[in-house]
Amino acid sequence: MNDCIFCKIVAGEIPAKKLYEDDDVVAFWDIAPQAPVHFLVIPKKHIAGPSSVTEEDEKLIGKLIRIAGDLARENGVEDCYRVIFNNGAKAGQVVFHIHLHILGGKDKPWPI
Repeated sequence: MNDCIFCKIVAGEIPAKKLYEDDDVVAFWDIAPQAPVHFLVIPKKHIAGPSSVTEEDEKLIGKLIRIAGDLARENGVEDCYRVIFNNGAKAGQVVFHIHLHILGGKDKPWPI
């Protein structure tokens, strides 16, 4: 996608403070954190959002969740974090490239 900011991060056209990268997935710190620990995990493959996931994508989405858990543990929030997927503008999705948020490091409630 030419205008997708996350595709540009994947391509190296836009810098990001990365926590993890492999052939399928990139994780990076959120630029406007809503918690002491707030990072995103995205697939390198462009998928618009959760409602666009196909059967073919199931393994990849499972990998996103596994990597997110590993990174939460590495960043000291393994016992207290939220995993958030937004789907659609009315749900708060701003970038239409599927991504999960990990928010941790403080007791809830916090902004969604």
